[in-house]
This record gives sequence, structure tokens and C-alpha cells, in this order.
Amino acid sequence: MNNDTPLILTIAPNGAYKTREQHPAVPLTPEALADTARSCLDAGAAMIHMHVRQPDGRHLLDAQAYQDATAAIRRAVGQSLVIQITTEAAQIYEPPAQMAVVRDTRPEAVSVGLRELLKPEVPESELHGFFSWLVQEAIMTQVILYDEQDVASWQRLRADGIIPEGPWFLLFVLGRYTAGQKSSPTDLLPFLNQDDGRYPWAMCAFGPQENACAITAAGLGGHVRVGFENNLHLKDGSIAPDNAALIAQVAQGAQALGRPLASAQDIRQLFGRG
Repeated sequence: MNNDTPLILTIAPNGAYKTREQHPAVPLTPEALADTARSCLDAGAAMIHMHVRQPDGRHLLDAQAYQDATAAIRRAVGQSLVIQITTEAAQIYEPPAQMAVVRDTRPEAVSVGLRELLKPEVPESELHGFFSWLVQEAIMTQVILYDEQDVASWQRLRADGIIPEGPWFLLFVLGRYTAGQKSSPTDLLPFLNQDDGRYPWAMCAFGPQENACAITAAGLGGHVRVGFENNLHLKDGSIAPDNAALIAQVAQGAQALGRPLASAQDIRQLFGRG
């Protein structure tokens, strides 16, 4: 990858835990997600990483809830955003339910935390079957990796044929296990040192240096996920008014780098859906 590659800018607007008490603009309903999708599209996003919630605000993995939220976003933006659901466990769900919700929802795109599925109780044959199904169904799959050990596990599973060849998209999570979950651009280095460069990668980061991490990744040919899921602050340390403001900052930085922004159609073509 180089800086001519369009930058995939993903908004992660809510996550599994953020509440309206923490910020009134955290979107928790299909309608609020649709409004956020529209404003973030206008600011430069081409993908939305979407969580859905129970009526009391708790994290939810549910096919009907995903389909309802997807329909609301499609009414707002048509096909102008790639809609990615999550399989995040959030200390609630186990691997069978995480894999089942993807099969039941059949989304355009999904993110999967490798370490959440790579457990002793999950046979490698089951992992192989799930990842093979993702390839067969042409579901754009982003594999979440939390540290260089996760990268090594990913490489081993591929080398052993447990995870088949496919148009995978990696997500490097910066600073997940640092004090106070505050990321720094240097947190990217262990991932890049371990990565074999075979697949496109993106990063997400925690705390007020989210934008600095994003611009570093963009300058190195990677892609970017930002949003209230992991950070509420603008680069000057103030509280962002909404998710779109975090997207706009990265879009401005990409322009300074001479890096064009990807459209949803660019993403679909890159991962074999176009």
C-alpha cells in the first residue's frame, strides 16, 4: 500500500459500553444510528462499525436488531456507506452466539475479534468452517488483533490452513492494554514489525491521541477507524460535539497528506464485493 491508496475512514459511533450520560450524542437506536451515519458520510466516512443495544442500553448481538438498524441506515444514506456489524463478546456472549449472529444476519461486513474465537473450547475445525463460510458468502470481514501475539496467532492459523485465503481486512487496536487505555502513535510499531503486509490494515485507538494515531496510520498507508466507541475528544483535548467531528479531523489530515478518501464503492471493489 502507498499513499495513493484511498483511505478507508470508518466511524465507530457507539461501541458496547458508551452511554448518553457520557455523551448525549452517542447513538443507541436505529434512528440515531441513521442520523449519525448521514453526518459522518458527509464528513468523509465510507464505513460504519455498528453496535446495537437492548432497550436498557446494554450490548446486544441479535440478527433482527442488526437488520432493523441496517434498514434505518440504508434509508438515510442508501449504499453510500458500508455497514459493518460487530461480534464483540463484551463479557456477555460466547463464541457460538458470536458466530451464529453473523450467520443469522448475513451482513455486508463484520468485525471479528480473533482472540474471542480462538479459545480451547472452539475446535479448529469450527474456526475453519466459520471463516470459510465468510469467504463463500463474500462477507467483508475485518479481523481484530490486539497485540503482536494476536498477529502471530493470525499468521499461524493461516499457515496451518485453519483460516483459508480470503480478502481479509485487519484492525490493529492500539493501546488496549496500556495504563488508562490511552493510545500513542508508537503503539502501531509492534503490529507493523510483526505484520507480513499481506492484507490491508486499519487501526483504532483510545483516548485523546486518537487523531494522532489515525494520521500516523494514514501516512503509513493504513486505514482508520475513529469514533465515540473509543474516544470522545478532539485533537485539541476538548470534547467532540459529535462523531462527525472526529471523522472531519481525519479527513482534513488525509488531505494534508495527499491521501484521497475511499468511497463505499472503493471498499466493495477492494474486498471483492464491487
